[in-house]
Amino acid sequence: MDKSETFAYMLHGTAYINLTNRCCNDCNFCIRQNADTLCGNTLWLAREPSADEVIAQLTPLIALSKEAVFCGYGEPTYRLDEILAVSAFIRTHHKKVRLNTNGLGGLINGFDIVPLLQNSVHSVSVSLNASGAESYQQVCRPVFGPNAFAEVLSFIQRCVLAGIETTATVVDVSRAEHDACKALAESLGASFRLRGRITDNESYQ
Repeated sequence: MDKSETFAYMLHGTAYINLTNRCCNDCNFCIRQNADTLCGNTLWLAREPSADEVIAQLTPLIALSKEAVFCGYGEPTYRLDEILAVSAFIRTHHKKVRLNTNGLGGLINGFDIVPLLQNSVHSVSVSLNASGAESYQQVCRPVFGPNAFAEVLSFIQRCVLAGIETTATVVDVSRAEHDACKALAESLGASFRLRGRITDNESYQ
């Protein structure tokens, strides 16, 4: 496995921030299972960066990007302090901030993180990936066990209530499951997006 110090990178005109490789899920569709790189960027980290190190790599990308997204090869909310510090920097440049997350940051950190995100990010994209607890266990294989799915739903709803633009996403599901997930997301007040399964990281969209 190749490792790097790629803490910020560009993809399709957007700046992405790679804070950690840690994740509390082991999703059976995860693109990081396919390769070390994403569109030429090696995202397996040799170490986790400080906020200042992220900002140093992000600075030349900000002017080129309409948005900055916390999304690497791990779950960003393991690095909550760094999210808050880097978000403050991004917002001084009047750019949108998005957090891509599995929605389990409350269990990871031991408290409700939504009030902190409310003044730091403009939008969240939450990996829902199932319409029920049993299917979520099978697809996402969370270390938090049966409590995980309820936490994801609660996180989505709390973000919506906090006024954060919230989208729930699902990867490569049957039509019946797609419809059930879409109905569930909308019942929580969130938007919904279906994502294609990526088997070739170099073709990532």
